[in-house]
Amino acid sequence: MTTEDRDPVSGHRTTGHEWNGIKELDTPVPRGVLIFLIVTHLFAVLWWFLMPAWPLGSTYTKGLLGIDQQQTVEEDLVAAAAERAPWVTLIETSSFEQIQTDPQLMAVVAQSGPQLFGDNCAACHGITATGRAGYPDLTDEDWLWGGDPETIAETMRVGINATHDETRFAQMPAFGRDQMLDRNQVHDVATYVYSLSNPAASTADNAERIEAGREVFAANCAACHGEDGTGMRELGAPNLTDGFWIYGGDLQTIVTSVHSGRQGHMPTWDERLTDGEIKILALYVHSLSQ
Repeated sequence: MTTEDRDPVSGHRTTGHEWNGIKELDTPVPRGVLIFLIVTHLFAVLWWFLMPAWPLGSTYTKGLLGIDQQQTVEEDLVAAAAERAPWVTLIETSSFEQIQTDPQLMAVVAQSGPQLFGDNCAACHGITATGRAGYPDLTDEDWLWGGDPETIAETMRVGINATHDETRFAQMPAFGRDQMLDRNQVHDVATYVYSLSNPAASTADNAERIEAGREVFAANCAACHGEDGTGMRELGAPNLTDGFWIYGGDLQTIVTSVHSGRQGHMPTWDERLTDGEIKILALYVHSLSQ
């Protein structure tokens, strides 16, 4: 018959394992832990009955307390809208000039603008609004259609190359792909355009090509970008003489733009955002370039 081996200090049985004279105790789970586990399981079972819990095909168990998180969220949204109603009405009914001269309303713009921008615009223009390839920088004071709050709001409302009936429309033809210009003409005009924003690129070695490009530009590009290349906001045609570029201002990218054309797109926001939200966003974006 085997005799139990017990620890003389604690009185607990040992497991029979011993390492270098140290015996392992067969210590039971503390009663407090067992009570906690039992209470936790009982609470979980009770919670299943009290709260929405189990999916049942197209529905779910509603719970005895009748709590509906969706309804709670909707009530919170209604309450928040009611709380915002006074200043929302003021913004919607005030002109941009009136809003800009009202410190309290501009405080609302400063507080709400970043959130609206992050939710709706940052995916394309970046969280800092500095843009990326194919999406313009909104902080550089260089605008395709104009940078005053009214114009920004109108651009947001109707979009660019969007589905709105009044959308702003702008497209650069594919001069090379559609064979309006041959290969040499594409490179000539690209070199000329590159020299407009990079005067140091004009050297004796490429002077002939630049002059040829100037003639191609006058015949094909000046109607939109202006004879001097400074652009036309009425047409959404960018300024080609500064250092601000949407797709890139290096020579190869300009060649690609002339050859393949460009057609940007900005969605219309008049169905997704309210007039007040569009005003707030327009004022916020306008402030970024100041």
